[in-house]
Amino acid sequence: MRDGGLSAPGAGDITLKTAMELGRVSNLPTVWSNALAAVVLANGSDGIFTWGFVALLIALSLFYLGGMFLNDYFDAEIDRRMGKDRPIPRGEVSKSTVMWLGGGMLFLGLLICSRFNTDAVGAGVALTAAILLYDITHKQTVFAPVFMGLCRGAVYLVAASAITETTRLPVFVGATGLFIYVIGLTYAAKQEDYNRLGSAWPLLVLLGPVILGAMLITVAWATLPYWLILVAWMSACVFSLFRRLPGDVGRAVVGLIAGISLYDAMLMAAAGAPVMALLAVMCFGATLWLQRVASGT
Repeated sequence: MRDGGLSAPGAGDITLKTAMELGRVSNLPTVWSNALAAVVLANGSDGIFTWGFVALLIALSLFYLGGMFLNDYFDAEIDRRMGKDRPIPRGEVSKSTVMWLGGGMLFLGLLICSRFNTDAVGAGVALTAAILLYDITHKQTVFAPVFMGLCRGAVYLVAASAITETTRLPVFVGATGLFIYVIGLTYAAKQEDYNRLGSAWPLLVLLGPVILGAMLITVAWATLPYWLILVAWMSACVFSLFRRLPGDVGRAVVGLIAGISLYDAMLMAAAGAPVMALLAVMCFGATLWLQRVASGT
C-alpha cells in the first residue's frame, strides 16, 4: 500500500532498512544509558542485572522507536513538500503502515509498564503524552525543544519507577539536567534542514548540564574525568555548529545526541557507580558506530 490512507498495513510493506531509518535506531543506546543512570540514581546498581531491567529496556526502546515512527507519520506531508529524503516521501512505506507500527509500539511500551507498578504506568502515560505532543506540534511551535526535553526527562522517571518503585531527588535532578541538555540539542537539530545555525543564544542552555557536573565534582571527585570528557565533546560539537561548513550542523546534532550517554556516565560516576558509568561510555561509542549504519536524525 502506498497511499496516505489509514487502513491496516499489509504484509511486506516495510523493509528492515526502512524500519531502521524510520526508528533512528542508532540512538537507542542513549535510551539504554538513560535507564541505567535513572536506576543508579534511584537505588544504586540493585535491580539492573535482572530480567525486570531487560523488560524495562525493551519498553523504553519501544517508546523511542514508536515516537520516531510517528514523527515521520506526522511530518510526511511537510517532508514531501520540502523534498526531504525520508522513507514516506520516497514511497518506500505507506503512511498507514508507519502510523500502525508507531502507535502499536507505544501501546506495547505501556503494556510492559503495566507489568511493573502503577507509578511506572503513570510515568509511561506521561512519556507517551510528551512523545505525541512533540510529534504532532514540533513543526508548528517554537516550544518543540521543550517538548522533546520532556520526553527524555520522562524516560528517567519511567525507569526509576519501574525498577525501584521510588523516585528520589537525585533522579529528578538528573532528569532536569537531561531535560535542559535535550532542549539545546533539539534547537540545533531544528536548524539541520537549513544546514546553518540561526540565533546562537538558545544554545546557552547547554551550559546547564555543564554547571550541574561542576557542582557534582565538589561532592565526588570521580565525576571529574567524565565531566571533562563531556565538556570536551560538547565543545567540539558546538564548534562545528558555529563553523557552518556543509554538513557541520548534522554532524554536530548526532554528536550531541551521542553525548547524552556521556551525561549519564557523569551522573553515575558521581553516584559512586564506576562500572555503570563505563557502560554508559560504551553506549556513547555504540551510538557513534551505529550512526554510520543508520542516520541518527
